[in-house]
Amino acid sequence: MKRRDFLHKSAHIAAGTALFGNAAMAKAGYAPLNALLPINPDNDHVLVVIYLGGGNDGLNTVVPLNQLSALSRLRPHVFLPQNQLLRLPGTEVGLHPSLPGLQEFYKEGKLKIIRGVGYPDQNYSHFRSTDIWMSGSDADQLVGSGWLGRYLNVAYPNFPEEYPNQAMPDPLSIEMGYANSLLFQGPLTNMSVVLQGESDFYELVEDDPQDLPDTLYGNRLAHVKLIRKHSQVYGKAMKEAADKISSQGDYPDTSLAQQLKIVARLIAGGMKTPIYKVEIDGFDTHSNQVAADDPTKGEHANLLRELDEAIVAFMKDIELLGIQDRVLGMTFSEFGRRIVSNASRGTDHGAAGPMFFFGNLVDAGLMGTDYNIHGALTYEDNLEYQYDFRQIYGSVLEQWLCVDASDIRTSLLNDFDSLPVVHPSACNAVTSSNGLTEVGKSWVSVNPNPILADVLVTFESLGEHLSVEILDIQGRKIRTVIQGKYRAGQHKVWVTTSDLSAGTYIFQVISKDFRQAKMIQKL
Repeated sequence: MKRRDFLHKSAHIAAGTALFGNAAMAKAGYAPLNALLPINPDNDHVLVVIYLGGGNDGLNTVVPLNQLSALSRLRPHVFLPQNQLLRLPGTEVGLHPSLPGLQEFYKEGKLKIIRGVGYPDQNYSHFRSTDIWMSGSDADQLVGSGWLGRYLNVAYPNFPEEYPNQAMPDPLSIEMGYANSLLFQGPLTNMSVVLQGESDFYELVEDDPQDLPDTLYGNRLAHVKLIRKHSQVYGKAMKEAADKISSQGDYPDTSLAQQLKIVARLIAGGMKTPIYKVEIDGFDTHSNQVAADDPTKGEHANLLRELDEAIVAFMKDIELLGIQDRVLGMTFSEFGRRIVSNASRGTDHGAAGPMFFFGNLVDAGLMGTDYNIHGALTYEDNLEYQYDFRQIYGSVLEQWLCVDASDIRTSLLNDFDSLPVVHPSACNAVTSSNGLTEVGKSWVSVNPNPILADVLVTFESLGEHLSVEILDIQGRKIRTVIQGKYRAGQHKVWVTTSDLSAGTYIFQVISKDFRQAKMIQKL
């Protein structure tokens, strides 16, 4: 292992080590930070994000059957014959021949396809467009944090100090790759643990080290591996979760499938980690996207087959493990490809493309109207986006992670209309009829957020003594704004914050049996 890799891995995962003990914090006048339970609802939902690196050709993935005549003229070098496409029942859409598993999930009501997802002023650079999708920013806006990083920062205040703790003993997010992605970058720190490939995971959780030479170098490398393993704060938690699962379903011997196998093992083993990211690269198909003798074969077909087989194996495995109702999977890519193909049996950087959502609780079906594809289009023409990708993100936060409106806005930096992505029942157990977040049978909501002066605090009382406090970002109590015994039911109280300077604060509600915190921004 290279020294820089060791230092990166150790420093990153060790970031969860507590910087101050509770005793020291209390002595300094701080509230114990591990008493601040995560803001997100008390559910066990897990989001699995699959990144299709390189820009997937959406027109050859989700094919409009009623546009085939025009497509045959515009993209003759990559055109897929109609008799090879996998028609989705009740639609004029066919999937690529390499996606039979997804076609079956569609028939079973376990697949949601959203066509035409993109953003205004499309950027055609891999790096910049990937940053836009991961940060959740406008195309002309440079943002150094990711949409899921901001969500986790709100949901788990004061990370990494006092983490791991009893409320959240596991990583906030886990991603497979070579480095931390922007996706999980919070305003102050990255919120993810990185596993650099499948071998990294098995080296972490298995007691037997990988084969090393019986030399002085081998002995020193074994020692470095041991120290690194001990330095990883979350290594023990991952190993304990992995050890609980003695058998899994069959997975193909491909990178994506093996990544998803690890994810399934950790979820089933009891990890509380709510978000995982895996990836498959190679979708930058400028040339040889299809085979010269058969357009249903080639690089793109192989990539989609790997995606299809990996998702099928994962879905079968989580059902075998009994966690099928807890998991929602989604795919995204930094852009689609051009409508008109190039002369190298490929396609160049484009704009809007499809997203897949899979799981038992998806709001199954097809979204997106037919594209306006006609023979007069030129190489410069692109598919116009129908849905802003941040609408999709916000819908996932609302409908799967059960986040309230003010925290969604904090995560996405703006307001976006919601779309039906997940079945409405998904958050019923943790969301009241008026959409406010619950913890057990009690909840607190703070609106508006961000705030200028006065803020409306809405809370549910169980008929016992209850108090609401304002804390600063370090967890120090500024003042108690609500205190007393309230009758059972919902209460609304306006609280002035005109005396607070601009910054981030925490509203904390405390009763006999629970404690919940909401992070707010004062402008």
